[in-house]
Amino acid sequence: MALKRHHKIIIGSFSFFVLVLIILLSFLTYSVYIQESQHYNSLNDKLSTLEANTQSQINTISSNLLDVQNSLNKSQEQVQQQISLLKATNNADFSGIINQSIKSVVTIKTSAAQGTGFIINSNGYVVTNAHVLADSSGHLASNIQVITDKQQTIDAKYIGYNGTLDIAILKIPGTYTPLDLGDSNKVQIGDKVIAIGNPLGLQFSVSEGIISATNREGINNLPYYFQTDAALNPGNSGGPLIDQQGNVIGINNFKISSGESLGFALESDYIKSAVNLIGEENLNQTLIS
Repeated sequence: MALKRHHKIIIGSFSFFVLVLIILLSFLTYSVYIQESQHYNSLNDKLSTLEANTQSQINTISSNLLDVQNSLNKSQEQVQQQISLLKATNNADFSGIINQSIKSVVTIKTSAAQGTGFIINSNGYVVTNAHVLADSSGHLASNIQVITDKQQTIDAKYIGYNGTLDIAILKIPGTYTPLDLGDSNKVQIGDKVIAIGNPLGLQFSVSEGIISATNREGINNLPYYFQTDAALNPGNSGGPLIDQQGNVIGINNFKISSGESLGFALESDYIKSAVNLIGEENLNQTLIS
């Protein structure tokens, strides 16, 4: 039986309603999908940001822990240095400084005399007093040799000198551990010192004393000298005067023979300037940085 007209209208309307409903449901489903996708992407971005921030914080914490560890190590080293200094002040550990320093001290022999020197550059540059290298007529002596603490005798090359400050530079082949120069401006009266040299031919002898005065005038009328009661004798000239930290604060230069315990050493700041001037004039280089 054929459908009547109103039946067709009802069926058509219902079909249209179902189609619209399907479209609306599809749109709603798509909207929900889009919202969920956006929410997922947003959550994923937040997780990525959180992960990056967490990693950054972990790196910062690790760096801070490393800084703390380095600081603790540095503090421990400083404490050990202070302990070593305290021992040296109490005469309990000067032997360590002597054993370390004496490796860089040398005996200097010429055809005319004998003295002392010390290494100021790893390339084998040696500083001494100019008068150690002079013969009786005041000229440069021949056959200059250096004897190390291991009793190696090495021919030395003369580089140059500063007559006013009585400083001369020699060069020996090889690589060596130099002595460090301290800041002579920080030296105070009463500071303990040791002198290493070859008094009367007794190689690598050590004497101990204190700084008796600073900025004393030397035979050149310049106030560039420490006065010390550390025993100085012929053969000590050119040797180092060393403080409790193992630094050279002076080069032993002369003594007053008519008095007791009246030795004088050129202060380290003037050693440095004289050495570098000799290096620049004769080698076009700075020997002590």
